[in-house]
Amino acid sequence: MQNKKFLYWITFVAINGGLLFGLNMAGISGAVDMIKSEFSLTDSGLGTVAALLTIGCLIGALFTGNFTEKFGRKKVMIFTSLLYIISALGCALAESSAMLTVFRILSGLAVGATSVVGPMYISEISPARNRGMLVSMNQFAITIGIVLAYAIDYLFMDLGDNSWRYMMVVPAVFGVLYFIFLLIRFPESPRWLLAKGMKDEASAVLKKIGGNELVEVELPEMEKTLKTETKAEKVSFGELFRGKTGKIVLIGTLIAALQQITGINAIIMFAPEMFKAAGSAQSDSMMQSLIVGLVNFLMTIVALWLVDKKGRKTLLLWGAVGMIVSLAYLTFEFSKPEQFGVGVLIALLVYISFFAASFAPVMWVIISEIYPNRIKGLAMSFSTAVSWLCTFLTVYFAPVIQGSLGLNYLFGIFGIFSIIAYVFVKIWIPETKGKTLEQIEKELKL
Repeated sequence: MQNKKFLYWITFVAINGGLLFGLNMAGISGAVDMIKSEFSLTDSGLGTVAALLTIGCLIGALFTGNFTEKFGRKKVMIFTSLLYIISALGCALAESSAMLTVFRILSGLAVGATSVVGPMYISEISPARNRGMLVSMNQFAITIGIVLAYAIDYLFMDLGDNSWRYMMVVPAVFGVLYFIFLLIRFPESPRWLLAKGMKDEASAVLKKIGGNELVEVELPEMEKTLKTETKAEKVSFGELFRGKTGKIVLIGTLIAALQQITGINAIIMFAPEMFKAAGSAQSDSMMQSLIVGLVNFLMTIVALWLVDKKGRKTLLLWGAVGMIVSLAYLTFEFSKPEQFGVGVLIALLVYISFFAASFAPVMWVIISEIYPNRIKGLAMSFSTAVSWLCTFLTVYFAPVIQGSLGLNYLFGIFGIFSIIAYVFVKIWIPETKGKTLEQIEKELKL
């Protein structure tokens, strides 16, 4: 029992990065109108302020892999916790849209780094039998962050002209807690320790996590894999796109891209605006957004329960079907002269439910599992960076498309990408349920 407690403790600490991820992504939703008014922004200008966080995410994700290999997973996490604190304080104190944008990009660097190092770390400390559930806990924490952001925005909404500043400073508080947790009984990844020649330290961490049984089962496999990798030449960026390795990286990168271009972050960030477009008042639209966040949170629990039972591929396929149906309804609903808030709310909840129980957590599980240790840092960075590029494009163009063409076109575009996602998963995504990382690598012949 003590071993399980330690495993759950370090997983809890690691997913605090995911909590901050969610707070930063959704925290601006309630502040959109006030920021737009404060700095006299156009739709395009608003899209830029909201979306440039994702450019920071892209940069953070792209370089984090190398840093995790050089300095270790733990030190990168500590650095990101400090970035969360500084960026939140900067956003709250911003005196111009340019200053706000700079600190949003800095916040994005932290979110991008977290999106790589969080799933990577958890996948490396988790026993194979429950790795899917534990890696999915990172997405679970993101959904908690989103719900918390909506709830705080709702509570702070009527606090005057500076309400948006109070909303933006919240991640600093949680960033301080994350920083403290990382300094208390939080070990380095055993796979990283072993790769750096620290076998005793790696063995000690595995023993604390799963007892002598885990050491006896996983340590020999890890050593064997690392010896093979040591004999191989150091991986170059170009190798990611060649041969069998290139095929696996393409699969991981496309699933990461499809997770975003099906529309989730645009809907999370602009949910209050969408509800207002459907005829809701500002306070009602914020409450409905909070309901969206709660459903996102609850359906992620369903994913945690199913990911190691039904498998990764099954969840992705069912998720895509649910998203296609709900987006088709939203496209039809917003094509009419008048929209009815209840129908729109239900359809958005269906979309969020299926996404939260499938693509939201399972994408991170898939890319943390299919990449072998030798290329994991670089490959996860690349795939996650592409994912953030797609997030940027989605979030930037969402208010532009909504303003110029209408929400029916926006939801229609997301629906088309959801169909593409279904076809892609059906043909290309492998099942990785219940297999050790070393077994997956062997089966993929890398």
